[in-house]
Amino acid sequence: MEHIRTPKVENVRLLDRSSGQRKASVGTLYLSATHTIFVENNPETRKETWVLHSMVSSVERPPTTPSGGQLILRCKDFRIFQIFIPQERDGLDVHASLARLSRPEKYSELYCLSFNPNVNKEEREESWNFIDLTADYKRMGVPNNLWVATAANGEYRVCDTYPSELFVPKSATPTIIVGSSRFRSRGRFPALSYFHQDTLAAVCRCSQPLSGFSGRCQEDEMMLQALMKSNPGSDYIYVVDTRPKLNAMANRAAGKGYENEDHYTNIKLQFIGIENIHVMRSSQQKIIDVGEMRSPSMTDFLWGLENSGWLKHIKAILDAGVFVARAVADEGVSVLVHCSDGWDRTAQACSVASILLDPYYRTIRGLMVLIERDWVSFGHKFSHRYAHLDRDPKEVSPVIDQFLECVWQLSEQFPCAFEFNERFLIAIHTHVYSCQYGTFLGNSQKELHERTHSLWPQLWKDRGEYTNPLYKAELSQSQGVLRPNTSPYCFNPGSVQPAAFPNSVSDSVDPDSLAGNMMTIPVKFIYLSSSRLTL
Repeated sequence: MEHIRTPKVENVRLLDRSSGQRKASVGTLYLSATHTIFVENNPETRKETWVLHSMVSSVERPPTTPSGGQLILRCKDFRIFQIFIPQERDGLDVHASLARLSRPEKYSELYCLSFNPNVNKEEREESWNFIDLTADYKRMGVPNNLWVATAANGEYRVCDTYPSELFVPKSATPTIIVGSSRFRSRGRFPALSYFHQDTLAAVCRCSQPLSGFSGRCQEDEMMLQALMKSNPGSDYIYVVDTRPKLNAMANRAAGKGYENEDHYTNIKLQFIGIENIHVMRSSQQKIIDVGEMRSPSMTDFLWGLENSGWLKHIKAILDAGVFVARAVADEGVSVLVHCSDGWDRTAQACSVASILLDPYYRTIRGLMVLIERDWVSFGHKFSHRYAHLDRDPKEVSPVIDQFLECVWQLSEQFPCAFEFNERFLIAIHTHVYSCQYGTFLGNSQKELHERTHSLWPQLWKDRGEYTNPLYKAELSQSQGVLRPNTSPYCFNPGSVQPAAFPNSVSDSVDPDSLAGNMMTIPVKFIYLSSSRLTL
């Protein structure tokens, strides 16, 4: 509360640009420790608009006009609010307050530590057991005579960004595990992500080796040999490096790089070509800029969409998942997936492959389990990637946004194969950024904040809202392996929707100006989150 310079401003006008609102509403603006709240003056509606401070991406203050000042709130879920404040002093105070409130500097300032739903301490603690990853591995048939649990990472001794409970090949001794971890970036040694019971092939994950141009590690080579031996039906494994080959080669100069096939004689190395977090961050900003073009022609729109590269990146991620799934299901070959540190592109490729391979992950509960396993427990950097705290902006990147779009693109090709609808993807996307729950807090399982509440029980409670009416578990499309077509023409770029962008402070917007004033984001679930989806 000490950051709030003024808690209440009257005679404020608010325009929700992302919803296509044509006339600014007049009302009172309130600032609380967690939300900006706008209440209309209209006694018949008294409509309330709540904006969570942790969802605010930026607060802009354009030049003051004779009619007063204005603020533009851009949110992480792509909503945009324009606020007109009559008095300049009030505008300065609100701007300074929101600039600080939307940039928490420590975990204790996050909403999840003050959010208090109507549950007691026991229920809150129990909510963290709602997703049982051990039960999911048992569903896959693990442990078995090929894969066993290891205590090597108990209390996070070997790798502090990995889960404490891991599955490794039966022949991988603690000495091999520790030696391999020392030869892998961030200590992220090869571990099981998914086991395919029909072919006995596995999807494993790790980080890049610290090989440089000629370095090698006997324990790491033995670990990859153990991965191969854990699949009796194959005499080699695929190593999928999700990076562009040039990027991986450049990392060699820094003492890192990729596996040398002369040293790892039982592997087939495959580069996929998913770009790094900086390219993805730039791509997302370009697609947001496309959405804010004023009166674009169709040529302008299509050029902007193409220039952003967004759909090209989505295709690359899907191609990675398709390659892994085909290797496991069709060839019966195990796959080891990595990128640089094994927590961004690796999570994308492994989780997309799991969705293609296993119908369970295409259910509401199954997608929760998948995200908990491949993103939360395996140490995706949620706090850094989604700017939960005011830290290095170069660490921010829409990694899980891209995964969710991949899921949506698959649901477009296979509309009866998924139990959940777009709203479920939007809810997950929103709470990745909202900091309302502790599920996506921190950068690893070790940093889990159990003083907060888990998101998953709430989503399960509301599952009636997220059910796809076309889903039929017994249909052939809902069973077995999905085989999507990743040709460019098969990708849905989303909808183009009109939106109001006033040039000046005004109570209304000229309807005639809306015809050429279009907004688009080629992520359809983002449209739905801002009430702009054409169904």
